[in-house]
Amino acid sequence: MPNIAVVGSINADLTVQVDRHPKPGETLLGAGGGVAPGGKGANQAVAAALRGADVHVVGAVGDDSYADPALALLKAAGVHLEEVETVPGSTGLAVITVAADGENSIVVVPGANASVDATFVQRHARTIREADVLLLQGEIPASGIEAAVALSQGRVIINLAPVVKVAPETLLHADPIMANEHEAGLILEQLGRTGDGSPEALARELLRAGFPSAVLTLGAKGALVADQSGLELVQSPRVKAVDTTGAGDAFAGAFCAAVLGGAGLREAAQESVRVAAFSVTGYGAQTSYPQPDQELPQ
Repeated sequence: MPNIAVVGSINADLTVQVDRHPKPGETLLGAGGGVAPGGKGANQAVAAALRGADVHVVGAVGDDSYADPALALLKAAGVHLEEVETVPGSTGLAVITVAADGENSIVVVPGANASVDATFVQRHARTIREADVLLLQGEIPASGIEAAVALSQGRVIINLAPVVKVAPETLLHADPIMANEHEAGLILEQLGRTGDGSPEALARELLRAGFPSAVLTLGAKGALVADQSGLELVQSPRVKAVDTTGAGDAFAGAFCAAVLGGAGLREAAQESVRVAAFSVTGYGAQTSYPQPDQELPQ
């Protein structure tokens, strides 16, 4: 059965809501404080599975009390977790502050995710080699990303968020490279190229750098898809956002599921902007993703 291997992070998300983000040195009262599953790798795996994809995760959790909540929605979505190892120490933790306008700020403590290096990845070589699509992010060590790409025999999609220093020959396997505007600029700078300008300029420069294709996520504006046939803006449905946490991951996971099902870049992006738009209407990351029977915004 065609499948996706996600090599990436698994976190527990500690989320608080505030009227506005605090200024440096300022203390604010907030609400919430609940723990929910998160991590860019886990988020994207759940999003892909909820769109019908067969998904395997290669990653790690700690031997602490955060491990079970971090894995809960991966299990509920039917993601294969045989390649998730438990290592001594803490599970990855993200502390998320969400303001009244839906914008968030996030501090990530890697925890067990820091163990997902080249040696770790090599232990799971078979799952990676057999995957039709390999999906990677930036919340694991660069050596783990590089090892996974070297093992892959399928299509590689890299959402380099956060932007970490990865060997250029590894990055250029991405088809597409997926990033927001800020990340796209940093990726270009890492490749020794101009990292500023409009989304269109950034996308063209990514193609000139050697990427076969690029997808820039633009938040409420949608996504810009670029390949050798040209550029196209895929607009997002208009919704009332309450929490943007995990929206980019919802897009990435849904995109990979669509590609696995045979969709082209533009068709995959059209589906994914709708999934991401749905996600910002609810709180949290995985907890806000649409279930298979829920209608997506138009």
